[in-house]
Amino acid sequence: MTQSSLLKAGIVGVTGYGGGELARLLLAHPLVELTYVTSNSSAGKKLSSSFAGMSKRTELVCEPFDAAKASANCDVVFLAGEAGLAMKVAPQLLAAGRKIIDLSADFRLQDVAAFEAWYKMPHGAQDLLPSAIYGLPELFREKIKDASFIANPGCYVTGAILALAPLLQSGLVDPQSLIIDSASGVSGAGRSKFGPDTHFAEVNESMRPYGAGGAHRHVPEMEQILGQVVGEKLTLTFTPHLAPITRGILTTAYANLKDKGAMPSFGDLQALYEKAYAAEPFVTVLPEGAYPATKHVAGSNACHISLALDKRTGRVIVFSVIDNLIKGMTGQAIQNMNLMCGFPETTGLDFAGLWP
Repeated sequence: MTQSSLLKAGIVGVTGYGGGELARLLLAHPLVELTYVTSNSSAGKKLSSSFAGMSKRTELVCEPFDAAKASANCDVVFLAGEAGLAMKVAPQLLAAGRKIIDLSADFRLQDVAAFEAWYKMPHGAQDLLPSAIYGLPELFREKIKDASFIANPGCYVTGAILALAPLLQSGLVDPQSLIIDSASGVSGAGRSKFGPDTHFAEVNESMRPYGAGGAHRHVPEMEQILGQVVGEKLTLTFTPHLAPITRGILTTAYANLKDKGAMPSFGDLQALYEKAYAAEPFVTVLPEGAYPATKHVAGSNACHISLALDKRTGRVIVFSVIDNLIKGMTGQAIQNMNLMCGFPETTGLDFAGLWP
């Protein structure tokens, strides 16, 4: 493919962990040319000054965001800034006919009141919410193919939905009984807003919960999408934990069986998940007795899932692991871009995790 025929991509908010990982992956994508990157904090500086590993891979210089320049230089724009940015810049880019993939939360929640309550800010682009397609390919692939505007899922939400969707679709469990515990690496806190709780001395050799009691912003997103899966409004319990690792999310999800007297076998549940994900390029259902580990998916767009059946309590337990920066964010965004642009879905993402 010639340089002129490559898809031209831009990243708004490139110097965070997500933006940097997105740049790294796009620079290696065989069908994409990274043409435009923005950062207010690093404006005028080479991208490699923020990410030394990109030295000799790009000469791009970070710029302040300019809608006209972004539209002139890009076919697709990834919005990797904090909540509140996308609602300001998306209208201009969409009006110019550009495809957008928003990695923030601005367009994930379809309920404006819920967004404003959880994110403590008014929504400045409510008219665009109906056109924002939720970008989880395993559930919404066909809609994504026809979309121009993607709301990329949250990292915790990705792990939780992939863990629970087949179980909820089966009708075997009570959707109002869901409990989700997730442990995330420290990179999930972002690059620019570290406080004492994320200092090395505080995190090393320690784990702790946070945002408990329904206080985490990903709760309404989980409830919205899982509610769509099951076809009813649901409420769930979610507790995130900070783990002493750089990247990765381990999710443990619990659901009560509706009928303990007609309990499925473990083999039935295993077959259910294997069938649900048989054609999915990035989801692996592990065999009985094998449990997923964040180390197994680090640096990849993979999700590993395994199951347990607690016959004594009549409860199904599902485990999932993802790399929070890739399948939980940037890899999934590129997966969505591939679908939107008619590329093979795995292009630029078909690599194994790091080991050890």
